[in-house]
Amino acid sequence: MLLGMTEVKDLAQNDKRQWKFEMIENKMNKGSKIAVLGVSGLVGSAIVRKLLERGYNNIIGTYKNRKPDFKGIQMLQVDLTSQEQTQKFFETVKPEYVFLAAAKVGGILANNTYKAEFIYENMAIALNVIHSAYKYGVKKLLNLGSSCIYPKHAPQPMKEEYLLTAPLEPTNEPYAIAKIAAIKLCRYYNEQYGTNFLSVMPTNLYGPFDNFNLETSHVLPALIRKFHLAKLLEEGDIEGIKRDFQKYPIGFGLDEKLDLSDQSSILQILTHLGIKFSNPVTNLEHRTLNIELQTRNKVTVTLWGAGKAYREFLHVDDLADACVFLMENIDAWSLSPSHLKSNSEHRTLNFEPLLPDYLINVGTGEDLTIDELAYTIKNIVGFRGDINYDTSKPDGTPRKLLDVTNIKRLGWSYKIGLIDGIKSVYEWYRES
Repeated sequence: MLLGMTEVKDLAQNDKRQWKFEMIENKMNKGSKIAVLGVSGLVGSAIVRKLLERGYNNIIGTYKNRKPDFKGIQMLQVDLTSQEQTQKFFETVKPEYVFLAAAKVGGILANNTYKAEFIYENMAIALNVIHSAYKYGVKKLLNLGSSCIYPKHAPQPMKEEYLLTAPLEPTNEPYAIAKIAAIKLCRYYNEQYGTNFLSVMPTNLYGPFDNFNLETSHVLPALIRKFHLAKLLEEGDIEGIKRDFQKYPIGFGLDEKLDLSDQSSILQILTHLGIKFSNPVTNLEHRTLNIELQTRNKVTVTLWGAGKAYREFLHVDDLADACVFLMENIDAWSLSPSHLKSNSEHRTLNFEPLLPDYLINVGTGEDLTIDELAYTIKNIVGFRGDINYDTSKPDGTPRKLLDVTNIKRLGWSYKIGLIDGIKSVYEWYRES
């Protein structure tokens, strides 16, 4: 829920903190030249949709490989890991406001498998974009990070000041280090050069246009796809399974091994993904599984870990709303006395604690176990089978709940509930 300025002032008075909202410097207006870097991704595409919804009409989007289907914005192909291409983009386009949403992302398996790629590509993007934003006079930059920057055993909920207070989760340390470097780049450019760079740390995200590749996806989209495939198998809908395999990559090198004309090949792929009949019966004559017979048998889905880890989830449309809100209303120098421009003339609000890393958590402040999430998605999808857990696989960080006190004090909170959000994403998944 967005609060009006009067309500924010009342909230501040009740909290015994001094608040003062004034006209921010370099206010972003509907005709401002806005660059959204990484528009083919989950976050970038949501930010573009939100900006268009708000009436902004001078948007430039960048993509690396896949050009998304957006109308009403200019699209440019830019490899942001290339210093030359990045600098050329900023020199030629001269954006006034930048949303840095481009990143190499993935779940536990992808992070733990492609460690060098994750740290190199994300570090390169941060270095190239943040320096170019300074060099070519960007008025404001909003850097998108991840809650994985916080220590593995950080106190819960995690406050912004817990950054770098203890060791990170080893399975995603390369990605986290790159994202921490981006935060520190923004901070030190602010303090040395007086730039207006903010960092936003969202919790786990989900939404339309997510990554459903089962090797590289995050947990929520992976669960949606797994339970959808399991439901199709439960119903004996092999044609539906074929359509799903053709629509999205499977991952794990299985796309190259799949033979859509061979039913046994399809069932082997599903088994590799942890989706199978509990008591398979083999038709010896045709060396294949008799689907009609199996529909009388239960389908099981096996998930990684023990299902006991806690996670918080935010719909990406809510994150986009928060990002635009911060870009419109908050300047970096209002968050820390260390900023080069932080003085009585530039500070637009005062509250404790201050945010020396210009870093703001964005989430719901609510979490649930992976097991609870799995059963929620299972019921929404309509899968009737069983869930098993492979406890030899990692769970990741035991709990990742963000403290969202500061974003609430600034006047923003989430609107989309988890069940409604999952229902809408599953509907989009089936129809896309």
